[in-house]
Amino acid sequence: MIPGHLLLAQRIRDEIVELERSVHRVGRAWEAAKKAQDDQDMFIDSAALNLHGFYAGLERLLEFTAYQLEDGPPKGPAWHKDLLRQMSTAVPGIRPPMLTPATVETLDEFRRFRHVVHHIYAEHLDPERIGKLAQQLSALWGKLKAELETFVAFLENVSRADDMM
Repeated sequence: MIPGHLLLAQRIRDEIVELERSVHRVGRAWEAAKKAQDDQDMFIDSAALNLHGFYAGLERLLEFTAYQLEDGPPKGPAWHKDLLRQMSTAVPGIRPPMLTPATVETLDEFRRFRHVVHHIYAEHLDPERIGKLAQQLSALWGKLKAELETFVAFLENVSRADDMM
């Protein structure tokens, strides 16, 4: 048994629950923003904050995975982008890709948006961009969740491989 793999598998399962909450909150906030006559900006801000939270939570999970299975996340000024690329690449003898290149390509837009939300005032956020991301999130989440669950299955299988010997 490889306890670290089981710990990581559970961490991913726990994070899937939290990420799903963020996905639902984004959807609810964006739908409310489209219907609101007054205070639309508050619903848009909520959608933006939850988009930020979604990506930040995923990035923490990717970072934790890199520490658990590898030498850690990449270093340098582009480490956030490089982390996505790292997680879409197999590490022979260690792990398969955690994410597909197509998912990484879509997630990169969410990464860039997280950076914007993190560094500017809410009144400068672009509602059209928020709407586009809010609408993309549901389809992205379906693919991403399946990829994370596949990775969990890999971790559990590797962990049990020692038990079969």
